[in-house]
Amino acid sequence: MKTILLIEDDTALRENTAELLELSNYEVITAPNGKIGIQKALQEKPDIVVCDIMMPEVDGYGVLEALAKNQHTQNVPFIFLSAKTEHKEIRKGMDLGADDYLTKPFDEEELISAVESRLAKAKILAQNKVEPIKVEVEKEDDVRNLNELKNLFDDEGEITTYKKGEPIYAEGDHSNFVYLILEGVVKTHQMDENGKELITALFKPDDFLGFTSFEDNIPYQESATAVEKAELAGISKQTLKNILESNKKVSLELMNVLTDNLSEIKQQLLQMAYSSVKRKTAQTILQFVKVLDKKPSENIKISRGDLASVAGIATESLIRTLSAFKKEGLIEIEGRNIKILDIEGLEMME
Repeated sequence: MKTILLIEDDTALRENTAELLELSNYEVITAPNGKIGIQKALQEKPDIVVCDIMMPEVDGYGVLEALAKNQHTQNVPFIFLSAKTEHKEIRKGMDLGADDYLTKPFDEEELISAVESRLAKAKILAQNKVEPIKVEVEKEDDVRNLNELKNLFDDEGEITTYKKGEPIYAEGDHSNFVYLILEGVVKTHQMDENGKELITALFKPDDFLGFTSFEDNIPYQESATAVEKAELAGISKQTLKNILESNKKVSLELMNVLTDNLSEIKQQLLQMAYSSVKRKTAQTILQFVKVLDKKPSENIKISRGDLASVAGIATESLIRTLSAFKKEGLIEIEGRNIKILDIEGLEMME
């Protein structure tokens, strides 16, 4: 019977996952944090390790590094199990030498499949006396999920850096590429009949950008511009089409992402149509804080024009509303910088 070391600080999840693995005929050893996990790995020498990332004492990255340095555990298959779904976090884990990365919530079949495949690979390597090689680049045919699709963008995509305010593509351009944002923030926008810019969406690191039809002759339906210095990885629309045609799971996961994006855009349109000027302004400030990945207490530097465009109000109205917020003690303004002083007040604005 194969032995699995499960390192997870959430008691309920640890117990439930251990029971699931035991029902699949594995012997399970558990640890509530990384420090104890390292000790048990060295003592018990498990056949495989399944480990959370965010834990007290020593995090999952520290566990992986410690086991990789020890000759008795350096070849033990290692699977990360975590709620951290950001592309950079996944890449960090894989670059450190993890064999797989499962994101919470996961289903039983996904976990068991990952464990079985990694144990089988380790057995084959041991029989052939071959040292395991960590494969960094996934080929198109090997893309199994959304995380690996993002890895493909990062590894094989065309990397381009854009300065603040620099256009990425313009409405009407041929839509030959789809992008993954690696760093920075990007806005998509259109011009109304009066020549006024309307921001249709904001995109942050780990977001996809540039989706239109997969038909070759369909142009971009809006323009995209870097709000701040940005780095993007682009792959051809045909390459992505080939991947989606050969992998149903990746297609469904990507469809869920795009559906969530549409829901967010609908909420923004409802806000623009029916909310008061004060509520539109408050929600837009909060939206920029989220997209820019700032803490509420940190300054956000954003043009009044961009704020007004996202809120769907005139710049003059936005400036007056910001002044009112400042007088009410909700925000602090210094030049183009805005700092939130009362986040609950903005969230409850009517």
